Amino acid sequence: MSYIDGYVLPVPRDQKALYTEIARKAAAIYKELGALELVECWADDVPHGKQTDFYRSVQASEEEEVVLSWVIWPSRKARDEGSAKIMADPRMTELMKDIPVDGKRMFWGGFEPIVEMRSARP
Repeated sequence: MSYIDGYVLPVPRDQKALYTEIARKAAAIYKELGALELVECWADDVPHGKQTDFYRSVQASEEEEVVLSWVIWPSRKARDEGSAKIMADPRMTELMKDIPVDGKRMFWGGFEPIVEMRSARP
């Protein structure tokens, strides 16, 4: 069964194009180093909750939007090996210099799927 890394982070709305460009370049590196899929999602229909929500989870300001991302790996072992390579890759180090994200308000984690359903995409 696969293994999933999930991320939630705040990105300034006026930096969407830069973030998207960096994410596309990073996705190619992730794929090269073993990831099966990487998805970056810009908030579109994300309500503000009464007790908690995505915005509060990352302390997003009025000028920021929330990004939800995940990476699908073949296994936990492949993720651990791939992540180590990614963290050591000078291309990623260079990309991260320009990323418009406050990493202190980002959160992430690794997840073992308990249900997986995939369909062919149109």
